[in-house]
Amino acid sequence: MSAHCQLTGARPGFGKNVSHSHRRTPRRFDPNVQRKRYWLPGEGRYVRLTLSARAIKAVDAIGVEAAVARIRARGGKV
Repeated sequence: MSAHCQLTGARPGFGKNVSHSHRRTPRRFDPNVQRKRYWLPGEGRYVRLTLSARAIKAVDAIGVEAAVARIRARGGKV
């Protein structure tokens, strides 16, 4: 599963692990991405979205129809 949110566009960030001796090694900061299924009443079907935890809260606030409209406006496929 790609660590990428369809609604907010959150993607992994990159940085360094810093040990006690200050040796630096590369690492990834992945967003908290979940796959969640929503009923889309306008189309009479379920859609499975890959969303960050923050985006799941946004869908609860704005509704699934508005969220899918935003994803499609960004050029995403649902």
